[in-house]
Amino acid sequence: MRLSPEKYNDVFHFLTSDDVAVEFNTNAYFRENQYDLVYVASEEDECISRIFEHHLGFINKIAAQYKMHFTYMPALASELQDDEILRYSDPAKTGGCVPNLVGNDFLLQTLKHPDEKDKFKHGIVCLDNGFRWINHEKEEYTFVHSFFPLNSSADKSIAQQLYEILLKAQRRKKKANSSYYGTMGGDFMVSDTAPEDYADDHFNSQINGESTDDLIREIRERVEKLRQRGLAGYVLYELLHPEGKLSKMVITKDYRLILTDYHDMEIKMEPLVKAVYLLFLKHPDGIRFKELPDYRDELTEIYLKLKPNGLTDKVRKSIEDVTNPLLNSINEKCARIRGAFVGQFDNYLAKYYYIDGLRAEPKKISLSRELVVWE
Repeated sequence: MRLSPEKYNDVFHFLTSDDVAVEFNTNAYFRENQYDLVYVASEEDECISRIFEHHLGFINKIAAQYKMHFTYMPALASELQDDEILRYSDPAKTGGCVPNLVGNDFLLQTLKHPDEKDKFKHGIVCLDNGFRWINHEKEEYTFVHSFFPLNSSADKSIAQQLYEILLKAQRRKKKANSSYYGTMGGDFMVSDTAPEDYADDHFNSQINGESTDDLIREIRERVEKLRQRGLAGYVLYELLHPEGKLSKMVITKDYRLILTDYHDMEIKMEPLVKAVYLLFLKHPDGIRFKELPDYRDELTEIYLKLKPNGLTDKVRKSIEDVTNPLLNSINEKCARIRGAFVGQFDNYLAKYYYIDGLRAEPKKISLSRELVVWE
């Protein structure tokens, strides 16, 4: 049994019960475990803007002690002028830069309820992990963030108001974590699936978000460095690639994976990992993990094309393991496949290239096969 939607709402209700709630249409780009405190304003206040422009570094030294970060949107773009970060965010382009002018109303342009814009004249949005459940069966949810007003005409100074907001955000963060992890030992983590679905039950789907937790360490560190996790990643997404150009994938005669529209980028994988990838690429409708034994011979044939003389007893055992739904081997291979792509460019594009799917459903590569060319 999983936690019911109603119970889930109760667990996270405290996140928005005391202050103004704010929802955006951009939930997918707010990273997990990210606590950005963002100044937003539907109309400018010179006093508040001046404080952020001249004292942002000092403010963030204090915020860092609470493992949080204040973001002032006009200053954000200048932090992203890095060629490697830009290439990771937009692999199809040869160059370019982030526009320097990003206003404090940037987030407010994506309000889920635009008619509420006047409620957010000046203040701080806490991009935390508070969310409410929508569709439990499909694992869909929406984030509900908190808004704390700022007033330059109030009796308290802006500095005092910011400090109090920081303390409120910290209390929310602690309460969210304790409430969330407090449910982990109860019904929330108990599985109804049968033992033969072990691999499927432990598959880390990326459909409703993206985590680097199951990536190998060197890939995880590279991704976290290049992604500019949290709000900065969302800004890059909005400013650099609102459409998201997908590249054609060419599988060469010697089975290299080349993304021709990303400057002939080669995606490298170990032979068995690549064999698993090519297997799923050949089956656009996907493969259910519990049916993997039926594909063992086909996987072996693919592997022999990659390594004609490589079918040792060790490799035979590895192929048996990866097609055994009682083992975790297939999940490890899928994680390495995902790492091969997200290690080169951001997940907003990479998700079309790697293997994904919901539990109990076929896992598949969603890239249109019209973009796949076999030489």
